Amino acid sequence: MVPLLMSAALLGCLSAPVRCQAPVEDLTSRDQAVQRGQLKAAAAYRALQEAQYEAKLAGQDVLNAREAQQVAQKHADEMKRRLDEATKALASVQEKESRARKDYDAALADVDEAFRKPPK
Repeated sequence: MVPLLMSAALLGCLSAPVRCQAPVEDLTSRDQAVQRGQLKAAAAYRALQEAQYEAKLAGQDVLNAREAQQVAQKHADEMKRRLDEATKALASVQEKESRARKDYDAALADVDEAFRKPPK
């Protein structure tokens, strides 16, 4: 009877831990929810990091574009100044040409008049 009692006790001791331990793959719904939440949080964090990086790049693009626009504006201002100077110079030269043409026409008229007069 003692061996039978011992084997029953031994069987009871051996079977108790098996009933108390769940397999690792058999997670409770709470554990599964935690694991899904952690995966979701990790993916969201990666997306956040990527968005922050893209925002940093876009901000740098804005700064570069602003700087290029300022350089282009300075160049455009300089070209406008040169255009204004050239326009004024052209107007001045055209006025000078007009006066010279009038003087030339007047000189030709004097020559024509001199030819028309009879010699003395």
